[in-house]
Amino acid sequence: MAGMTVAEKILSRHAGRPVAADELTVIDVDAAMMSDTTAPLAIKAFREMGGTKPWNPERTFLVIDHASPAPNERIARLHDIMREFSRETGAVLYDVGEGICHQLMIEDDRVRPGEAFFGADSHTCTYGALGAFATGVGSTDLAAVMLTGKTWLKVPRTIRLEITGRIRPGVEAKDLALAMVGKLGFAGATYQAVEICGEALVPMSLDERMTIANLGIEMGAKAALVHPEGLELPYDFDASAISPDPDASYVRELTIDGAALRPQISKPPRPDATVDIDELIGTKVDVAFIGTCVNGRLRDLHAAARILEGKRVAPGVRLMVSAASQKVFLAAAKDGTLATLTAAGATFLPSGCGPCVGTHLGVPGDGEVVVSTANRNFRGRMGNPEALVYLASPSVVAAAAVAGEIVDPADLED
Repeated sequence: MAGMTVAEKILSRHAGRPVAADELTVIDVDAAMMSDTTAPLAIKAFREMGGTKPWNPERTFLVIDHASPAPNERIARLHDIMREFSRETGAVLYDVGEGICHQLMIEDDRVRPGEAFFGADSHTCTYGALGAFATGVGSTDLAAVMLTGKTWLKVPRTIRLEITGRIRPGVEAKDLALAMVGKLGFAGATYQAVEICGEALVPMSLDERMTIANLGIEMGAKAALVHPEGLELPYDFDASAISPDPDASYVRELTIDGAALRPQISKPPRPDATVDIDELIGTKVDVAFIGTCVNGRLRDLHAAARILEGKRVAPGVRLMVSAASQKVFLAAAKDGTLATLTAAGATFLPSGCGPCVGTHLGVPGDGEVVVSTANRNFRGRMGNPEALVYLASPSVVAAAAVAGEIVDPADLED
């Protein structure tokens, strides 16, 4: 048999036999996760299938993070459905304020390299940062996973994307992620796995790799798998099990020159409308937002604090920050990051996904320009179809908050 890609290796182990691209197979699933946007429907479907208890309650996770705290009584009832299901079955519940599902799954060691992880949220692909085959599915599919511990799928073909050279100081993982989306296009990797490798990734932390894998779905990818070279985890793992064979077969092979990369911005209304920051210098900004499952981690708050230290947000600009989890928030409080951001004029929102999708605090006004660290900027994101959302790195967002317009953060850093 020919050499295997990372996706083929992981899925073969979970199928119990060698499988190759385009083959239909049934696999064992290691874990299932759902948020408050998908869990009530998944629970309903699970019960309609005759389910009473998940195949493995300790590996079934429910996270209240999208409309958290509940903004109205209807959402509160949905949250209560999740709490009741957890009490009845032993499924693991993360309640209001604990954090964003994707941050929590990695932060609390709920997913490990080489696993097959299925979540009822499209950005489940984030876990490819540590070498898991992780993908988003619908509520009904997840109900079947909860019932059986198995699922069927077609083994995806794989695109190999190499990042050559080392990215320069001032360029962040988010810039690389946006460049990847721009390179492949919004649907350029539909139902394919993307293997991301290259010299630029070797020094990157797990946090940075999460940012890169997270945007895999913005290319249409079934899974985004970052090669393990340089990956540091607090436990031993078999790198060969999440590395491709030398003779693996790819449907496409692409490269990005990391050394030439400039800070990137995605223009509304599509994540793949990416340009160098120079094309948008001087664009007036009304709202700056730092957070989400892409860039709400401690490293991201530190990047913003470096820009904002000793400065104030420009008059007329609202800077909102949401840590990816309670643990991130407490760490930022302990090391003084929160004090720096607060002194600069930031307003802190609960840890969660609400500002990104517009389900609670942080909705912009008509015609307002938002620069956000989120992963999507479609019309209507952040809750208002009349607002314009640009996507950027934490440093670019912080610099825009200070200047009142898009500027190169290198011009503001000490």
